[in-house]
Amino acid sequence: MSHFSTITTQLKEAEPLIKALDYFGYEINHEEKFVKGYRGRFTSVDISMDLPGDTKVGFKWNNNSNTYELVTDLDLWKFEIPVERFISKVTQMYAYQTIISKTKVDGYQIVEQKNKNDGSIELVLTKWDS
Repeated sequence: MSHFSTITTQLKEAEPLIKALDYFGYEINHEEKFVKGYRGRFTSVDISMDLPGDTKVGFKWNNNSNTYELVTDLDLWKFEIPVERFISKVTQMYAYQTIISKTKVDGYQIVEQKNKNDGSIELVLTKWDS
């Protein structure tokens, strides 16, 4: 029997999370605040989206950990990459979006960005004092 799984993340802010999902081309369901699972069961979430393969995914705020948790029915996961890899990719882009946002506020600019062979992203930032 299928059921919803909740996976802990380190994602603490909605804006960089949505930007990270956007970066990969995942479309947020702004009207739907639920994830549909096995036998038409639903669970409420704060951010919902459909992945390719008709995989339903959501992120729900956890007040105890102050983080978003990924919510999905793992038995219905039909996306081309495993859920662990999906979370890893989203977390990396979330970190990137957070760094870009925070450094712009502090007056930094990106001088150079390198996407490395190992999947990491190297940033060189500068700040000009006036």
